[in-house]
Amino acid sequence: MEKTKIKKTMTGGSITEGVIWKQLLRFFFPILLGTFFQQLYNTVDAVIVGNFVGKEALAAVGGSTGTLINLLIGFFTGLASGGSVIIAQFYGGGRKEETSKAVHTLVFLGIIASVLFTVIGVAFSHAALTAIAVPDNIMGYALPYMQIYFAGITFPILYNIGSAILRAIGDSKRPLYFLIACCLTNVVLDLLFVVGMNMGVAGAAIATVLSQVVSVILTFASLMKTQECYRFSLKLLKMDTRLIKSMLRIGLPVGLQSTMYSISNILIQSSINGFGTDVIAGWTAVGKVDSLYWMAINAFGIAVTTFVGQNFGAGKYDRVRKSVRVSMAMAIGMTIVLSILLLLTERYTLGLFTRDENVIKIGEEMIFYMATFYFTYVPIEVFSGAIKGAGDSLIPMIITLLGICVLRVAWVLILVPIWHNLFTLCISYLISWLTTSVIFTIYYLKGNWMQRCIQHSH
Repeated sequence: MEKTKIKKTMTGGSITEGVIWKQLLRFFFPILLGTFFQQLYNTVDAVIVGNFVGKEALAAVGGSTGTLINLLIGFFTGLASGGSVIIAQFYGGGRKEETSKAVHTLVFLGIIASVLFTVIGVAFSHAALTAIAVPDNIMGYALPYMQIYFAGITFPILYNIGSAILRAIGDSKRPLYFLIACCLTNVVLDLLFVVGMNMGVAGAAIATVLSQVVSVILTFASLMKTQECYRFSLKLLKMDTRLIKSMLRIGLPVGLQSTMYSISNILIQSSINGFGTDVIAGWTAVGKVDSLYWMAINAFGIAVTTFVGQNFGAGKYDRVRKSVRVSMAMAIGMTIVLSILLLLTERYTLGLFTRDENVIKIGEEMIFYMATFYFTYVPIEVFSGAIKGAGDSLIPMIITLLGICVLRVAWVLILVPIWHNLFTLCISYLISWLTTSVIFTIYYLKGNWMQRCIQHSH
């Protein structure tokens, strides 16, 4: 009776009852649109810089700096996912006091990480760009962009925490609204700083940071105004040792997994840098174009993790398994549609970033090798999302580490130097996706992850 009573008082969005596919879609679309706008403010930087500053600036803003920035941001986002899983499980189980403690512990963790990442990012930007062999004609653009971004890295970290808290309790709409405001701010500031004031890549970086300030203010204002158990208060801000251990147990493997992804991407970026400026610019443009698919599939992963987290916390294990089957069918259908869309529109979308015909041709070749095989990635996102939602993140990290990171790194280090062409480089994605998907499918179907998580929760 107590759980039922608590459910009725919570307004975040319990997803432990009702038709699964409808709830997944209702939860998924705001996440997808939110991720779209999060990518859009970075893409706006690339479009404006590519058209008004030049292809060297485009290569700097999107390729080299983006890869290194994602290394740290991805690690923390993975780390924070441990907190969001704990919050979702507490909230789904109607444990109000523990939900509040988890919220404040997660924010405290974010503040510590912000200070650390600011120092590391600003101090080691030049060394990191040098290590991945950024050409001299690009370095002058990449370094200021990266240093300015890291100087303001507190804001994307805090936004990611705030939005993770809201999504964990089933609210995926407010993070979307806040990102729309952020994106519109970024467009206006980009035009002002880059085009109007001729500030180049530094202007694009400042615009991005200032727009993220807006999203943080809106997110935490909503968390501080609510009267629900996930309300944030500065007076309650402290670290709960027991909860931080649980968050790190789940989040650290996810953060390390993201880091391994980034490291493999850095090695690929280093290999790309060896092909020259046109290929670097083409790779950057492709990264912005095919981010449409990665936004969608990652949104599915977030939706599955939260859905499983709440239902696992409520003890509804049959509903957990059914949601995975529904998500898999939906994700495969979406992947087929988006793959066809990207292949049909590649010339037009690449043309948004550059007018250089050779860069566009290189980008078209890359998209063909990638988009044709997106469907092989689907089981990785859906199965790992579900398993993490139940609180098991170590095995998914190991599977991803071996199947994607180690395999892809070995491919790039051994085979690409022998057959130095784009096909050899791009096909590494297909090989690693297919291998990892097979391993994840076997692990999920064996079901040991569910039994271990049930025992641990008791």
